[in-house]
Amino acid sequence: MGKIIFYEDRNFQGRSYECMSDCADMSSFLSRCHSCRVESGCFIGYDRPNYMGNQYIFRRGEYADYMTMMGMRDCIRSCRMIPMYRGSYRMRIYERENFGGQMYELMDDCDSIMDRYRMSDCMSCHVMDGHWLMYEQPHYRGRMMYLRPGEYRSFREMGYGGTRFMSMRRMVDM
Repeated sequence: MGKIIFYEDRNFQGRSYECMSDCADMSSFLSRCHSCRVESGCFIGYDRPNYMGNQYIFRRGEYADYMTMMGMRDCIRSCRMIPMYRGSYRMRIYERENFGGQMYELMDDCDSIMDRYRMSDCMSCHVMDGHWLMYEQPHYRGRMMYLRPGEYRSFREMGYGGTRFMSMRRMVDM
C-alpha cells in the first residue's frame, strides 16, 4: 500500500492532504500543491484533473519544492498510485493509430525505437503485462506517459497530439 502527503506550500507547509489511492481531482482538498512527501509506494502526479496533462513520477522521499525541481509550470491536480507488480512485462507498439502500421513486441526496456526497430513514430500500443513509461525522446528523456495494462488506440486522442514517443521502460522495483 502506498502513501503520499501533498502540501499547499513549499517545504511541507500549509494545509495537507494524505492520499493512499488514486485521486482524480485534488482541488476539493487543496487549492494548490507545491510540495509532497512519499512515505511508501510510487505515484504518478498529473498537472490536470482526471489523470490528464503532464505526468511526473514520485518515488519514496521528500519533494520540498517539486515544481522547481522538476521544471513544472502547474501544480499537481490528480495522482495515481502505481501498484506493486512482480510479473512479466509485454507490450506491443504500433507506428500508427488504432494498431496500424508496423508492430513490434517488447518484453524489456527500449532506449530508442529508431535504433532498435527503425521505427520513427509510435502512435498506439497494447500493454498486455506490467506497467510501463513511454518517453518522447530516446534514452528515457523528455515528457513521459504512464501506461498500465490496456489498449491505447490513439495517443493523440489522449492529449498527446504532436508528441512522438521514442523510448519506453518497464516500471520495476517501484
